Amino acid sequence: MSKQYKTFLVLVFGIFVGVSVSITSSVLAEKKSDSATGLPLNELRNFSDIFARVKTDYVEVVDDKTLLENAIRGMLSGLDPHSTYLNSDEYKELKIGTTGKFGGLGIQVGMEDGFVKVISPIDDTPAYRAGLESGDLIIRLDDKSVKGMTLNDAVKIMRGDPGTDIKLTVIREGADKPLPFTVTRDIISVKSVKSRILEPNYGYIRISNFQSKTARDLVSELSQLKKENKNELKGLVLDLRNNPGGVLSAAADVSDAFIDEGKLVYTQGRIANSDFEFNAKPGDIMNGSPVVVLINGGSASASEIVAGALQDHHRAVIMGSKSFGKGSVQTIQELRSGGAVKITTARYFTPSGRSIQGEGITPDIILDRYEIKDSKDEVSLRIKESDLTGSISNPTKSQEAMKKAEAEGKKEDKKVSKLKASDDFQLFEALLLLKGLNIFNKS
Repeated sequence: MSKQYKTFLVLVFGIFVGVSVSITSSVLAEKKSDSATGLPLNELRNFSDIFARVKTDYVEVVDDKTLLENAIRGMLSGLDPHSTYLNSDEYKELKIGTTGKFGGLGIQVGMEDGFVKVISPIDDTPAYRAGLESGDLIIRLDDKSVKGMTLNDAVKIMRGDPGTDIKLTVIREGADKPLPFTVTRDIISVKSVKSRILEPNYGYIRISNFQSKTARDLVSELSQLKKENKNELKGLVLDLRNNPGGVLSAAADVSDAFIDEGKLVYTQGRIANSDFEFNAKPGDIMNGSPVVVLINGGSASASEIVAGALQDHHRAVIMGSKSFGKGSVQTIQELRSGGAVKITTARYFTPSGRSIQGEGITPDIILDRYEIKDSKDEVSLRIKESDLTGSISNPTKSQEAMKKAEAEGKKEDKKVSKLKASDDFQLFEALLLLKGLNIFNKS
């Protein structure tokens, strides 16, 4: 055994013995009944042996800092897809991203089978406009294969100066060959909440992600809708499709906006401060009027918290397709080096005790995405009673009255554009369901 190797072995053992002592001490402090166990010596010997072999035999010289950093990355990435190590530069990038304004493509991504998986494109961003979809697997970034990259490496390549292009090669379910996309980077400034009137008395609110002020913006947008409608709304569609999540407390606050009382969501982990429980305060911003929530495979994390809470409390009808199934909570812990570790510390549960991890939310009404196209020929051949030769007139309406009603209808159409099935089939069906619920409630 070389002197260099012996020195390194002593150093590594010194480091790990120190860690072992500290871990053992904390375990004894928490659970006095447990017996103290040290770290496995065989695995430590393997680690030190491989470290030394890489130092002497690898084709290129690699410094100790890089090797140890890679070892830390491997330890965390082996836990689950969401735990990771961030060096100081990557941690700065993360903090820039959480401000809601940064240069990039506008997609929420994860890793699957060594490739970058699109969890969801963010509304009104370059990726969204280019046509990227939830579930797409990115296999190449420009001329570089994604295989073997860490998620941080891939994100770093995708971010860049606004106005520059990047070519993505994507595998999509149902496509017979990889699909190329050229996306122009832009400043990503995310607006969390948008709204509009679908037609008189029925509103639509879209939440694209969950930020600290999302619940406040939701209340503000709903108040504006009521002003536009000049009356209370008879129903609301809450669109959480392709919403990748965000801040846990924001999801609880949005759920609370519709629920009067009871549990909203709770988390459970191994350490005491990972256990949280959020409960509703009195008040329902829709005053009991029907709510339909739209979800799909791109609805993840905080979106699933809201859908699960409203479903368990029977406060909304959940419509669409099964959600993503991310039921874990990550905590970012800053390190003395200036970097950070993002580590999964808890699972979250819906009010009834369901864990969504790996399962997702199953809608009350499963409705896959369909493409509906208008047929002008079909419309032109459609015959009404009034088109028949010799059809008798309606005695309750004069021609003048009919013309006036038609003119009023055109004015109304200009003010609120009518939603068609071809615009968004799932949203169209949600609106029909709201109308049906109102008829049922009246009866």
